[in-house]
Amino acid sequence: MRKEDKSAIIEQLTGTLQEYPYFYLTDIEALDAEKTSALRRECFKREVKLMVVKNSLLKRALENVEGDYSPLFNALKGNTAVMFSQAANGPARLIKDFTKDTKGKGKPQLKAAYVQESFYVGAENLEALVNIKSKNELIADVVALLQSPAKNVVSALQSSGQTLVGVLKTLEER
Repeated sequence: MRKEDKSAIIEQLTGTLQEYPYFYLTDIEALDAEKTSALRRECFKREVKLMVVKNSLLKRALENVEGDYSPLFNALKGNTAVMFSQAANGPARLIKDFTKDTKGKGKPQLKAAYVQESFYVGAENLEALVNIKSKNELIADVVALLQSPAKNVVSALQSSGQTLVGVLKTLEER
Protein backbone atom coordinates (compact mmCIF):
# COMPACT_ATOMS: atom_id res chain seq x y z
CA MET A 1 0.00 0.00 0.00
CA ARG A 2 1.36 3.41 -0.95
CA LYS A 3 2.10 6.02 1.68
CA GLU A 4 -0.55 8.37 0.22
CA ASP A 5 -3.19 5.65 0.49
CA LYS A 6 -2.26 4.98 4.10
CA SER A 7 -2.45 8.69 4.92
CA ALA A 8 -5.91 8.94 3.35
CA ILE A 9 -7.15 5.93 5.30
CA ILE A 10 -5.72 7.31 8.55
CA GLU A 11 -7.45 10.65 7.91
CA GLN A 12 -10.74 8.89 7.19
CA LEU A 13 -10.44 6.80 10.38
CA THR A 14 -9.54 9.88 12.42
CA GLY A 15 -12.63 11.69 11.11
CA THR A 16 -14.86 8.71 11.89
CA LEU A 17 -13.41 8.44 15.41
CA GLN A 18 -14.21 12.11 15.99
CA GLU A 19 -17.72 11.74 14.55
CA TYR A 20 -18.83 8.83 16.75
CA PRO A 21 -18.58 9.06 20.56
CA TYR A 22 -18.48 5.27 21.11
CA PHE A 23 -16.58 2.50 19.36
CA TYR A 24 -15.96 -1.19 19.87
CA LEU A 25 -13.01 -3.23 18.66
CA THR A 26 -14.18 -6.69 17.65
CA ASP A 27 -12.82 -9.86 16.14
CA ILE A 28 -14.86 -11.18 13.21
CA GLU A 29 -12.23 -13.59 11.93
CA ALA A 30 -13.55 -16.94 10.69
CA LEU A 31 -17.02 -15.61 9.84
CA ASP A 32 -18.10 -17.00 6.50
CA ALA A 33 -19.55 -14.75 3.79
CA GLU A 34 -23.16 -15.47 4.78
CA LYS A 35 -22.64 -14.57 8.44
CA THR A 36 -20.57 -11.52 7.55
CA SER A 37 -23.37 -10.26 5.30
CA ALA A 38 -25.91 -10.92 8.06
CA LEU A 39 -23.73 -9.01 10.53
CA ARG A 40 -23.40 -6.06 8.16
CA ARG A 41 -27.20 -6.01 7.59
CA GLU A 42 -27.82 -6.07 11.34
CA CYS A 43 -25.31 -3.26 11.84
CA PHE A 44 -27.11 -1.19 9.20
CA LYS A 45 -30.51 -1.80 10.87
CA ARG A 46 -29.18 -0.73 14.26
CA GLU A 47 -27.29 2.29 12.91
CA VAL A 48 -23.87 0.86 13.75
CA LYS A 49 -21.04 1.54 11.32
CA LEU A 50 -18.80 -1.51 10.81
CA MET A 51 -15.29 -1.11 9.37
CA VAL A 52 -12.56 -3.71 9.00
CA VAL A 53 -9.22 -1.97 9.50
CA LYS A 54 -5.52 -2.66 9.70
CA ASN A 55 -4.31 -2.48 13.28
CA SER A 56 -1.36 -0.22 12.51
CA LEU A 57 -3.55 2.30 10.68
CA LEU A 58 -6.14 2.32 13.46
CA LYS A 59 -3.39 2.86 16.03
CA ARG A 60 -2.12 5.88 14.10
CA ALA A 61 -5.66 7.24 13.80
CA LEU A 62 -6.16 6.84 17.56
CA GLU A 63 -2.91 8.70 18.14
CA ASN A 64 -4.22 11.56 15.95
CA VAL A 65 -7.43 11.91 17.98
CA GLU A 66 -7.37 14.09 21.07
CA GLY A 67 -7.05 11.98 24.23
CA ASP A 68 -5.07 8.96 25.37
CA TYR A 69 -6.26 5.70 23.82
CA SER A 70 -3.18 3.66 24.77
CA PRO A 71 -5.20 1.13 26.86
CA LEU A 72 -6.72 -0.08 23.58
CA PHE A 73 -3.40 -0.69 21.84
CA ASN A 74 -2.93 -4.15 23.39
CA ALA A 75 -6.24 -5.25 21.81
CA LEU A 76 -4.95 -4.38 18.33
CA LYS A 77 -3.76 -7.86 17.46
CA GLY A 78 -5.13 -10.22 14.83
CA ASN A 79 -8.10 -9.22 12.70
CA THR A 80 -9.91 -6.13 13.92
CA ALA A 81 -13.27 -4.72 12.96
CA VAL A 82 -14.45 -1.45 14.49
CA MET A 83 -18.11 -0.82 15.32
CA PHE A 84 -18.94 2.88 15.60
CA SER A 85 -22.17 3.99 17.23
CA GLN A 86 -24.05 6.98 18.65
CA ALA A 87 -25.61 4.73 21.33
CA ALA A 88 -23.33 3.49 24.11
CA ASN A 89 -24.78 0.00 24.29
CA GLY A 90 -25.84 -0.49 20.66
CA PRO A 91 -22.86 -2.56 19.46
CA ALA A 92 -22.77 -4.58 22.70
CA ARG A 93 -26.41 -5.58 22.28
CA LEU A 94 -25.76 -6.40 18.63
CA ILE A 95 -22.82 -8.65 19.54
CA LYS A 96 -24.81 -10.37 22.30
CA ASP A 97 -27.83 -10.94 20.03
CA PHE A 98 -25.66 -12.13 17.15
CA THR A 99 -23.83 -14.67 19.33
CA LYS A 100 -26.73 -15.83 21.52
CA ASP A 101 -27.03 -19.20 19.73
CA THR A 102 -23.35 -19.90 20.54
CA LYS A 103 -23.73 -18.71 24.17
CA GLY A 104 -21.40 -15.76 23.57
CA LYS A 105 -18.50 -17.88 22.31
CA GLY A 106 -19.00 -17.18 18.59
CA LYS A 107 -17.95 -14.28 16.43
CA PRO A 108 -18.00 -11.31 16.54
CA GLN A 109 -16.03 -11.34 19.75
CA LEU A 110 -15.44 -8.17 21.78
CA LYS A 111 -11.79 -7.20 22.04
CA ALA A 112 -12.14 -3.74 23.60
CA ALA A 113 -14.45 -0.75 23.72
CA TYR A 114 -14.38 2.98 24.36
CA VAL A 115 -17.68 3.95 25.98
CA GLN A 116 -18.55 7.00 28.08
CA GLU A 117 -14.91 8.03 28.39
CA SER A 118 -13.97 4.60 29.79
CA PHE A 119 -12.04 1.68 28.36
CA TYR A 120 -13.35 -1.87 28.48
CA VAL A 121 -10.75 -4.43 27.44
CA GLY A 122 -11.68 -8.08 27.05
CA ALA A 123 -14.73 -10.12 26.10
CA GLU A 124 -15.75 -10.50 29.76
CA ASN A 125 -16.93 -6.85 29.74
CA LEU A 126 -19.67 -7.50 27.17
CA GLU A 127 -22.42 -7.98 29.77
CA ALA A 128 -21.48 -4.73 31.54
CA LEU A 129 -21.59 -2.89 28.22
CA VAL A 130 -25.01 -4.34 27.37
CA ASN A 131 -26.39 -3.03 30.66
CA ILE A 132 -25.18 0.55 30.13
CA LYS A 133 -28.17 2.77 29.61
CA SER A 134 -28.32 5.14 26.68
CA LYS A 135 -28.97 8.84 27.08
CA ASN A 136 -32.64 8.44 26.08
CA GLU A 137 -33.14 5.59 28.55
CA LEU A 138 -31.67 7.69 31.37
CA ILE A 139 -33.90 10.64 30.47
CA ALA A 140 -36.95 8.34 30.48
CA ASP A 141 -35.98 7.04 33.95
CA VAL A 142 -35.61 10.58 35.31
CA VAL A 143 -38.95 11.65 33.84
CA ALA A 144 -40.64 8.59 35.36
CA LEU A 145 -39.11 9.38 38.75
CA LEU A 146 -40.24 12.99 38.53
CA GLN A 147 -43.77 12.00 37.51
CA SER A 148 -44.20 9.42 40.28
CA PRO A 149 -44.75 11.85 43.21
CA ALA A 150 -47.13 13.98 41.14
CA LYS A 151 -49.16 10.90 40.21
CA ASN A 152 -49.31 9.88 43.87
CA VAL A 153 -50.61 13.32 44.90
CA VAL A 154 -53.27 13.32 42.17
CA SER A 155 -54.31 9.79 43.09
CA ALA A 156 -54.55 10.69 46.79
CA LEU A 157 -56.59 13.79 46.01
CA GLN A 158 -58.98 11.82 43.81
CA SER A 159 -59.48 9.02 46.31
CA SER A 160 -59.88 11.39 49.27
CA GLY A 161 -62.40 13.42 47.28
CA GLN A 162 -64.45 10.29 46.65
CA THR A 163 -64.20 9.37 50.34
CA LEU A 164 -65.37 12.87 51.30
CA VAL A 165 -68.33 12.60 48.92
CA GLY A 166 -69.22 9.22 50.49
CA VAL A 167 -69.08 10.66 54.00
CA LEU A 168 -71.27 13.63 52.98
CA LYS A 169 -73.88 11.33 51.39
CA THR A 170 -73.95 9.19 54.51
CA LEU A 171 -74.43 12.27 56.70
CA GLU A 172 -77.13 13.55 54.36
CA GLU A 173 -79.05 10.28 54.55
CA ARG A 174 -79.13 10.42 58.35
